[in-house]
Amino acid sequence: MPDRGTIHIHPTAELADRALLPGDPGRALALAQSVLTDPLMFNHHRGLWGYTGLAPDGLPLTIQSTGMGGPSAAIVLEELADLGLRTALRVGTCGTLVDGFAHGDLIVVDAALPADGTSTALGATEPVVGDRELADALAGAAELRAAADGVAVRRGTIATTDLFYDPDPSRPAAWVAAGALAVEMEAATVLTVAARRRLRAGCLLTVTDLLTGARERIDADALAAAGERLGAVAAAALAAPAGPAT
Repeated sequence: MPDRGTIHIHPTAELADRALLPGDPGRALALAQSVLTDPLMFNHHRGLWGYTGLAPDGLPLTIQSTGMGGPSAAIVLEELADLGLRTALRVGTCGTLVDGFAHGDLIVVDAALPADGTSTALGATEPVVGDRELADALAGAAELRAAADGVAVRRGTIATTDLFYDPDPSRPAAWVAAGALAVEMEAATVLTVAARRRLRAGCLLTVTDLLTGARERIDADALAAAGERLGAVAAAALAAPAGPAT
């Protein structure tokens, strides 16, 4: 393929104009195997595994890992935008900040509190929002899958942070006071970069950690099932009719 000038993403297959963006390279591989038909490796440079194939709707879809945290996610999304991406959907994991969740539940993100350095360095000061039509499509697809799988779906605000192990116990309370249901590490950055680059963007999360008491971590089998559920819901949402970016 011709050199398009990207430094960190080295395409070895075509990029689709829409992509799922998990953080974990291993989850990117698992999603490629469960979602795509005839996937080809799109990128392996720097261990940021990516794949392109056909989604269940018969159209091309790229699944590209972003790595852990905002700085890596920003680099990946900027370079995907340079290569022609138009729709970006983060699919990832989160820890809950309020009661009422179980492992494997789904959260459709309407807004992300920019409590991380990357999104704030890019100018985010207020909760960052994604494309409303994409969020609506995610909610509809999530409700259908959740009913079949026996998990719950909630929709709302989450917080994005740089710290998985946060030494300051006061921060979660402040996020909850601002309306956050859960915390993760990439959504605010993805939504901020997407707005700057005029991409459609959204975020779908699955609950892997219950944080309102002692941390309760999801087990390996349930995590694998939750990842497959993320991919199926995201692909179904992307197959819904799309309006212009908002």
